[in-house]
Amino acid sequence: MRPANHPSVIELSKAYFEHHNQPFEMLPNWHFCDNEADANDCLDLVLAGVKKATSPSLWWYKANNIALPQVGDLNIVTDWHGYAHCIVKTTKVTIVPFNLIDDTYAALEGEGDKSLAYWRQVHWAYYQRELAETKYTPSHDMPIVCEEFEIVFTLEDK
Repeated sequence: MRPANHPSVIELSKAYFEHHNQPFEMLPNWHFCDNEADANDCLDLVLAGVKKATSPSLWWYKANNIALPQVGDLNIVTDWHGYAHCIVKTTKVTIVPFNLIDDTYAALEGEGDKSLAYWRQVHWAYYQRELAETKYTPSHDMPIVCEEFEIVFTLEDK
């Protein structure tokens, strides 16, 4: 398990608030996915401007007692090992049943060939793992939290 706040997370938080002449605030940090290869691949897609959305299930939030993202939230995205790479700002949050995710949203996720078929395949497998230790069982109408974001600060902005 990685440390809650890798030193780079503190450094990037400080740099962001100094850059904006605001008082320091520790920003939340997280990585994508449930394995190192996918987490780092998704981070690379974000940094390249390709990945602009992420989609945990609503049930994952409930099972882990985590507040839903809100428009305007700032989060540090890390690699699998917790090293901070960028700060993203949430621009839109919608809750959509799995079976009603559309082509446009799948393309915003930026993964694979960006198709809806690819999105459904890899996310269905992910939700099976995500919910395995919870009271929830994935279903085709399960609620998905569709969070769109934009990069607002990177290591290069420091």
